[in-house]
Amino acid sequence: MKVFDNYARYYDLLYRDKDYQAEADYVVSLLNEFAGPAKSVLELGCGTGKHAISLAKRGLEITGVDLSSEMVSQAKQRAERSGEPIASQLDFSVADIRSLSLGRKFDAVISLFHVLSYQTANDDINAVFSVAREHLNPGGVFIFDFWYGPAVLTERPEIRTKKLADETIEAERIARPEMFPNDNCVEVNYDLTIRNKISGEIETFHECHRMRYLFLPEVRQFLLAVGMELVFARQWAGEKEPGFDTWGVCCGAKLTR
Repeated sequence: MKVFDNYARYYDLLYRDKDYQAEADYVVSLLNEFAGPAKSVLELGCGTGKHAISLAKRGLEITGVDLSSEMVSQAKQRAERSGEPIASQLDFSVADIRSLSLGRKFDAVISLFHVLSYQTANDDINAVFSVAREHLNPGGVFIFDFWYGPAVLTERPEIRTKKLADETIEAERIARPEMFPNDNCVEVNYDLTIRNKISGEIETFHECHRMRYLFLPEVRQFLLAVGMELVFARQWAGEKEPGFDTWGVCCGAKLTR
């Protein structure tokens, strides 16, 4: 995503507490349940490649695309460092997930870490769902997650501060959200301060991430409009049915025609 370009090199530090291995296991369990022996996977919004590499280590062949050239560059470097045979199971490229057309189909299409919530307009969601459908084999499954409307409106977003450090840098990120209820959107204004421990140099960034929260009835309608149907909706990385305390929801869809 373009919105991440300014601090893509700090992305992995900011999300180092994210358990990519457990999430990859969860995705594999969903693939086994809903797509049978899936082998080829298209990832829409691959970021720096951590999900993709974790899935490749579990025997899957991953084609990952992202709008951010800096993140794709990091994903490629990470793949190279993984060595064979993992590197040969990975292919990363820069592309817009709303207009992607690779001319091939996959056993599964995935879009994780709320990539769908960055599609704030109805046309954008329709476009992403159309791309997923175009690239999905019969019997395959499209797995995606997003911010869940009932939970967002129940547990309103609030100002949060996150501090992290490694051997060379310290990072502080302050998130200030603003609700736009008539658009089903939240604008999260991020102020990021990075200090180099060695040189003392300080960098600051400001970014605004506009996020769409979704409701299951509209998700069903978006899917039906492109020839897919919802086959499951669960709490992300769990079995629980979505509810007022479920900010992250994972859904699966299959072809209807």
